[in-house]
Amino acid sequence: MSEQLFELNNGTISVRLTNYGATITSLFVPDKQGKLDDIVLGFDSVEAYMKGNAPYFGCIVGRVANRIKEGKFSLNGVEYSLAINNGPNSLHGGIKGFDKVVWDVVEHKSGEQPSITFKYESHDGEEGYPGDVTVTAKYTLTSSKSMRLDLEAVPKSKSTPVNLAQHTYWNLAGHNSGNVLEHLVQIWGSQITPVDQNSIPTGEFLPVKGTVFDFTSEKKVGSSISKVEGLGYDHNYILDSEEEKEGLKHAAKVKDPSSSRVLNLWTNAPGMQFYTANYVNGVSGKGGAVYDKHSGLCFETQGFPNSINQQNFPSIVVHPGEKYKHSMLFEFSVE
Repeated sequence: MSEQLFELNNGTISVRLTNYGATITSLFVPDKQGKLDDIVLGFDSVEAYMKGNAPYFGCIVGRVANRIKEGKFSLNGVEYSLAINNGPNSLHGGIKGFDKVVWDVVEHKSGEQPSITFKYESHDGEEGYPGDVTVTAKYTLTSSKSMRLDLEAVPKSKSTPVNLAQHTYWNLAGHNSGNVLEHLVQIWGSQITPVDQNSIPTGEFLPVKGTVFDFTSEKKVGSSISKVEGLGYDHNYILDSEEEKEGLKHAAKVKDPSSSRVLNLWTNAPGMQFYTANYVNGVSGKGGAVYDKHSGLCFETQGFPNSINQQNFPSIVVHPGEKYKHSMLFEFSVE
């Protein structure tokens, strides 16, 4: 199947996607005046994504999202080596992860709950990972103000690590409206997994209270970002909300004061990478927009980074006969 663009539209939300990387290319939602804006960073054409200059805009990353230390792990007594593509680490599935392949479209439905289901067959040895795995990503507009993503992965005959993430960069004021430092963020995570100088978790759990990482109550992104080591936030939060919706836990709430747009995110994943587009630098995006540092926010719900090498983290290994399931609910509103 070749790469194409698709649309889901329920009269309030309209989402464009491509089967290249199962990627969200645009997402229009109304502001307090009812004005529609595209609130995700991206490109005008599929070709631009395929040129490889996208910093993972809007795609599904895998087989294993985030970083694996030195690109090495052992499983069932076998040592595996992956491509090194992020300092000394392997990041987001390697050189040609799930974001850089063409997925099949197995279903595309219109109607009250329009949806599209993408499927990808990842083979044994691909990017160094063990075993054949069938992966599906189903995007559904479940109501006039919500989009749900259901990810599943089924290994065929070998155990394998699986940790998929959705890597959209959000700017609720509109994709071309500059930086997101005025956005207000709340994260239902009272601890993070602190990292070493190579962005690999140390294995500890750090309470965020009294630190620059504290988003337990609503806080401006820009209020303490300059105090974060490095260029901004790029950290995994341990999600601990008790509040549930559709079987998913509250992970984050984002509000843009200028448009009054709000995004609430719910998930069943144990962790979430909060990333402030620190390495986006002069990227030419949609409609002539230029995206710079801090031009978007990522809320990548996930297993913890480097879990495969960290015994005290929740396991990301999926065995034959098991099914990996990871869901997210994105709820849009104004307030």
